[in-house]
Amino acid sequence: MDVLRSVVIGAGQAGLSASYHLARRGVEHVVLDADDAPGGAWQHRWDALTMADVHGVADLPEAPRPPAEGHERANVFVPAYFADYERAHDLPVERPVAVDRVTSDGDLLVVTAGDREWRSRTLVNATGTWRRPFVPRYPGQELFRGEQLHTVDYPGPGHFRGKRVLVVGGGASAVQFLGTLRPVTDTLWATRREPVWRTEPFDPEAGREAVALVEERVRAGLPPRSVVSVTGLMLREQEREAERLGAYERLPMFDRLSAEGAWWGDHLERVDVVLWATGFRPDVDHLAPLHLRSPRGGIQLGATLATSTTAVADPRVQLVGYGPSASTIGANRAGRVAANAVVRTLRSGPPA
Repeated sequence: MDVLRSVVIGAGQAGLSASYHLARRGVEHVVLDADDAPGGAWQHRWDALTMADVHGVADLPEAPRPPAEGHERANVFVPAYFADYERAHDLPVERPVAVDRVTSDGDLLVVTAGDREWRSRTLVNATGTWRRPFVPRYPGQELFRGEQLHTVDYPGPGHFRGKRVLVVGGGASAVQFLGTLRPVTDTLWATRREPVWRTEPFDPEAGREAVALVEERVRAGLPPRSVVSVTGLMLREQEREAERLGAYERLPMFDRLSAEGAWWGDHLERVDVVLWATGFRPDVDHLAPLHLRSPRGGIQLGATLATSTTAVADPRVQLVGYGPSASTIGANRAGRVAANAVVRTLRSGPPA
């Protein structure tokens, strides 16, 4: 079996960026993508999400994103951009390939998907978080007779008309969903912590500071937090009507659920739907055989810019779209850093 110089897992923004930079450096590689079509997680977003609603899509390397008028469906517009990019740069993407596990065999990494196998000297993991939605456990969840769904399965605001919706979660996605739901139906909002609202503009310096805070966690081997979690919450113009209607009058987390709704002490709020806007976890279970996790629960990455995507436990492995590179802007930088790290690893390792 041929030995590749690198394998990239995932063809979202981070994976495409990494593949582009690997190709520029002449590194033979393949990109394994679990989806049937280009677009990464964007192709799975709800139909009602338009380009006017998204927080931002960074340009892929050397390919400015086409201008959007705002009305375009994000789950069509962005995947088309990614597909054009794959074709224009002749990136070696294979799909659908759902990787089951990555193991080590001497100096090589073995990537397995069903009955298929790839052997490689290095790996760039770009699987993101979309396939790992997180729903916390609360007493009485199994008793609730209404609908429970995570935002990963959000069907659009029309689905909720005439229903009372409890949105759970203190992040930017909860703010966005409340912004779309409150103008069409009754909502409640519950969070574990008091929301922190950002009043000053979110300029590039603030972005760098936020990324630095997330980097501190992964360098220490802690589980990553999202960049948004350390920036504070902001309301966009399209969320002002929901604000006027009281959507952001926050409640503390309920004590339990029952058949009819949520209980705070002896007070019941009847609801028809619980929408868990509780985020995602890194999709890295397939890397478990490599034992990359630190005793502190996360995958520790290098402490310098040059090693900021490198797994400390196994420098053959680069992680992009993880921790500070989970944003689209961070993903582009991480793709370049990872490609450089792959080249260094190949030069210092055994001959190909």
